[in-house]
Amino acid sequence: MSESVCKCILISDFNINSLAGILRNGGEYPADAIVAPFAQVIPTLMQEDLPCWQSNPDVAVVWTRPESVIESFNLALRYENVPTADLLKEVDEYSSLILNLRDRVRLSLVPTWVLPTYYRGFGFLDMKTDIGISNRLMRMNLRLSENLKGADVYVLDAQRWIAMAGRYACNPKLWYTAKVAFGNDVFAEAAKDIKSALRGITGGARKLIILDLDDTLWGGTVGDLGWENLNLGGHNSAGEAYVDFQCALKSLTNRGILLGIVSKNEEVTACEAIRNHPEMVLRMDDFAGWKINWQDKAQNVIDLTTELNLGLQSVVFVDDNPVERARVKESLPEVFVPDWPEDPLLYKSALLSLRCFDSPTISEEDRERTQMYVTERYREELKTRLGSLDDWLRDLRLEIKIEGLNEKNVQRAVQLLNKTNQMNLTTRRLTDRELVDWAQQSNHLLWTFSVSDRFGSSGLTGIASLVVKDGVGQIVDFVLSCRVMGRKVEEALVYTAVKYARNARLNSLYAEYIPTPKNAPCLDFWRRSGFAQRGETRNVFTWKVQDDYPFPEAIRIEENFE
Repeated sequence: MSESVCKCILISDFNINSLAGILRNGGEYPADAIVAPFAQVIPTLMQEDLPCWQSNPDVAVVWTRPESVIESFNLALRYENVPTADLLKEVDEYSSLILNLRDRVRLSLVPTWVLPTYYRGFGFLDMKTDIGISNRLMRMNLRLSENLKGADVYVLDAQRWIAMAGRYACNPKLWYTAKVAFGNDVFAEAAKDIKSALRGITGGARKLIILDLDDTLWGGTVGDLGWENLNLGGHNSAGEAYVDFQCALKSLTNRGILLGIVSKNEEVTACEAIRNHPEMVLRMDDFAGWKINWQDKAQNVIDLTTELNLGLQSVVFVDDNPVERARVKESLPEVFVPDWPEDPLLYKSALLSLRCFDSPTISEEDRERTQMYVTERYREELKTRLGSLDDWLRDLRLEIKIEGLNEKNVQRAVQLLNKTNQMNLTTRRLTDRELVDWAQQSNHLLWTFSVSDRFGSSGLTGIASLVVKDGVGQIVDFVLSCRVMGRKVEEALVYTAVKYARNARLNSLYAEYIPTPKNAPCLDFWRRSGFAQRGETRNVFTWKVQDDYPFPEAIRIEENFE
């Protein structure tokens, strides 16, 4: 799927041209949206030779009214006594049609079914089990979500779009005059969520929130007031709001979002407040890193991001001061700087409304990411005390577990493949199903690498894959998380590929680097890898298979291909 312009087909039983226009023209992630034949949902889902499929779309958005595709629900709207089992059976049948799209598109997005805002069903009885229309629709949506929970299909919450649009969500006049089911405010919200999904699936989700301290995490200036007199918690509305904002930030770390600090303060004073204030929710171990000094904040953002081995495109910058926000926004356009409310009572809602963190999966590595960065600080402290890299690695007691692709690691492997930009040989992006299908081909091999040391586990942080054809092996994927770069894990990936090539008696082995704006570190590695570079201008690197590749002796490797 292209990261710039995505081809998107809209399949609907109502006039959806307004949404197509917004997707094409609005925002930072334009989509080449085409509209399938009007009110031909079932034929479009079933047939493969319709003209609309000739554009080879990447994504399908299937948005329908429940009464148009579930006949039993249409009867229920007439207050007929329809068994709930009949409704759910039809939902199952409809779900199977959507799942068939996986052979024609890489991704399907399915908004939930909603009712017009003016529809009251059975009134105060409408949530009664087996009677109420709203109750049954909720069950249908839950069944739809359960049926479509597999890879490459995502159910979107259309009810939230209705709530955001309020009284302008549904207008009967639009339906009768143009067969438009919803107002433009609904389509605008839908487009934002659709684009957010596309951005997240192509690895564009933000990973790091960099925060100011004074009047952002707490009220007041700690250098003037002292930590004892900060407005945080207590019995006033602003103090309570700051605590709730910190709680919301801490909850995001469970989604794999990192927190950092860039603040103009004395570091000792600021850290003392974080450690000692009894109402602080966030403590030092909740932050992946910080730059607390009197230097330019834009430069501090660069330095902190570099220290964490992340790109600026991963960063969200939150600061109460509009001057500092403007400085970072103008100097570092890759950083997302949201407009921030003046009133701290609105901080939590402003944070939770951001779409930039949306990601298709949440793995155990995501949930433990902050702790991984905290232990990384301990590793760096150890590194400064030891002389050579090998001494440091031996003291780390680095271990790498190598496995093939399996049900337990495929989700994380796909996530790593799609999110990693710096140490990535080809930067190809695949869905779960596409990666599994690729790895199962007879001449394809794929290994995953999980890294740990005496401080803890870094999780699945590496991927290497190989295609064998006519006695020649090509390293296709060479992917490594920035968390473990520079510890000879790169060499372990290459060693594994060379070892296989020797055992398989291949004639030659090569890797071809495909440049992107962000993967220059990968080229730097291959130039010092020991592989021979073919010509001065070509980024092809070769190895004589009869030669052993140097084993990184400071690392213990365990292979498990069961």
